[in-house]
Amino acid sequence: MKLPLPIRALLWPFSVVYGAAARLHAWLYVQGVYSRQHLDVPVVSVGNLTTGGTGKTPMVLWLAEKFLAEHRRVAILSRGYRGADGASDEVGMMKGRLGEKVVFGVGPDRYKEGKRIEAEHPINLFLLDDGFQHLELIRDFDIVMVDSSTFDSSQWLLPAGTMREPLSALRRASAVVVTRTRGANRESAVIEEIRAATDAPVFAAETKLLGWGCLNHGEGASVASDAIPALPFFAFCGIGNPDAFFGDVKGWGIELVGQQSFRDHHAYTARDLKLLEERAQQAGAKALLTTEKDIQNLKKLRFTKLPLYCCRIALEIRGGGELCALIRNKIAARVGNVE
Repeated sequence: MKLPLPIRALLWPFSVVYGAAARLHAWLYVQGVYSRQHLDVPVVSVGNLTTGGTGKTPMVLWLAEKFLAEHRRVAILSRGYRGADGASDEVGMMKGRLGEKVVFGVGPDRYKEGKRIEAEHPINLFLLDDGFQHLELIRDFDIVMVDSSTFDSSQWLLPAGTMREPLSALRRASAVVVTRTRGANRESAVIEEIRAATDAPVFAAETKLLGWGCLNHGEGASVASDAIPALPFFAFCGIGNPDAFFGDVKGWGIELVGQQSFRDHHAYTARDLKLLEERAQQAGAKALLTTEKDIQNLKKLRFTKLPLYCCRIALEIRGGGELCALIRNKIAARVGNVE
């Protein structure tokens, strides 16, 4: 969320200090002043420069599915932000999609989790979720996600703005994936700015609808993407970029009569559900709609008056085969053979 200008102006001095500290932090790792830890298995990191959603989790899923199809043994390392007992909404979503095909290591010490997995499982590829600023762990390939719908190269650093690092940090990237590319002019302008900041290859991605789930049909049961009923819906979510979700829903031809957003990773309460149903019914909605990630944060709570649907999405990357080839080459160089 963009803060009002007066508040941002008050916070600007803190952003200057934060930016200097972030640059120094990265420089100390690059120069070898701070030691970095090395896993035995190749690591592919997915991260971003900003707070909020840029498509990191769909990107990790995309990579996992691509490399599982090549019969690689994949493990995912995640901090598990705002989670508990080795889980979080994003980890729960990935486990729901990937099942037992992938090993998960969840916790702030990704190196420790990686070493544990290497000792217990015969894996040969790590995917590091939200890892661009986690410089303690050496990675073989760094993918940085940029959301074109919110991208602003003049945006201020934290806490006055949403930037974790300045745009110049893209020089560390191995590749950049620009998500939510809507409209050729917008996409071209964003990609042009990114290419001016880094020599890394830049790929464009769009959100693809895979299908729908309806909790009334059983726990997370899926229905075909064209089988969702032609009803007026009330949409809600607690994700990093709620406007992108609402925009996607409208783009898929769903009739929205109302919407409600919460802070990212919001843990829903019985009161939230009651208020959502009341607002939805007042707006004339006949069903509710949310994201796969939000389903994780509903826990065992259930709506009683309206059916709840969730959408299942995936990334569609233009030039995705080229991106996979770049990663394969890095992996091959690491393990000392050519695939």
